[in-house]
Formats: sequence, structure tokens, C-alpha cells
Amino acid sequence: VLLSYKDEIKETRLPQLAYLIIRKAIRNLELPPGETFLEREMTEMLNMSRTPVREALVRLEMDGWIRLIPRKGFSVEPILKESIQQICQIAEALDGVAAELATVNIDEENLNKLESLIDLQESLLYESNLKEWADVDDEFHNLIIKHSKNERLKSVMDSHSDQLYRARVYTINDRELPVRSIIEHRAIVAAMKARDSKAAQTLMHSHRKRGSQEILAILESKTKK
Repeated sequence: VLLSYKDEIKETRLPQLAYLIIRKAIRNLELPPGETFLEREMTEMLNMSRTPVREALVRLEMDGWIRLIPRKGFSVEPILKESIQQICQIAEALDGVAAELATVNIDEENLNKLESLIDLQESLLYESNLKEWADVDDEFHNLIIKHSKNERLKSVMDSHSDQLYRARVYTINDRELPVRSIIEHRAIVAAMKARDSKAAQTLMHSHRKRGSQEILAILESKTKK
């Protein structure tokens, strides 16, 4: 399964390639939270020697994705309410700023693309294809962040967005169908089309906050079980 990511990751340096593949597999829950893997298993899955895989694992531990187990392998970090709550607080604020900045910078073509993504989300919702819905949701928010044209903001959000995606996919089948997200997305794009940057910021912040509260409530209930 992991080798299937090689084609979509344009990277020739083996340690970086190993890092990106493993991180993507954790993000997509293919390496599930709390599970333990041997280093030898990972070298076989990636068809790589021990050295680049080891370098990737050390970096993944530094970035908070795994915990290394001496002389054995690693365990995937669990999805904890406290950690996700802190990430959500950052995302709520910065996504709001991204929407404000993007309202000024985005062109009509990309506004139309945002609307097309919402239409796609709506059709996926009625097909109950929630995993694909989450992928398009990620694309919608990333497009707005891209058009904020603030590289520092984008860099900070990149470091957290995969963790948020993992939590979203982990909880998505326990949440109500995200009909409200579609409505809120349309309101955000309407504000952006009207070039009302403050309204776009407020709507985005509110949208992210509501979604975060849903995810955190489910994580709490899973902890109690």
C-alpha cells in the first residue's frame, strides 16, 4: 500500500521520500493511531535500506507523528483531544486570516473553482462518500490558504493540516452528515466574491470553530469508552 504513494510524491532523496510516504500513510489512517511497527517491516514496505528509513523515523518523531521504541521500531502517536484542541485553536485563527487575505488576492477563476469544489462536496455528501468528501474539503481550505499569498502562514498551516485531516477522517463516521459545512462554505465564498474580507474572516473562523467542537466532542466520547 505504501509504495502506491511513490508515484504521487515527486521526490528523489530517499530519506525525504520515506518521510513523506510514512507521514501520508499515518495521515490517511493506513498506519493507525496507537499501532506499533517494526523498523524491518517498514524497510520491506518501502523497499528501502535501513539508513533512509531510520532518518525518516527520527524526523517523524521530532514532528510528533510517531514515538520511537529503542531497538524495535515505532508506535504511531494516538489522536488525543488535548493535542487536537491546541491545533484547532491555531487553525481557527489562521484560517480566518487566510480567508481575509485571499478575499483581496484571489481571482474570478479560482473563486469559481472554490464553488466547483463545494458542488463536488455536495454530490459526494448525497452519495455518502465521506472519505472523498474530506479530501475535497481539504482541497477547498488549502486553495484559500494558497491564495492568501502569505508563505509564512502557509508554512505554519502545512505543519498542522495533516494532523487535522487525520482527526477529521478518524471521527467522520461518528459525526452528523456535514450539511452545515456546505452551507458555511457557500457563505464564505459569497463574502469573498463580494470582496468583503472581514466577513470572510469571521465566517471562516466560525466555520472552523464549529467543526473543531464536533471533532473534539467525539474524541472525548471515544476516550471515555
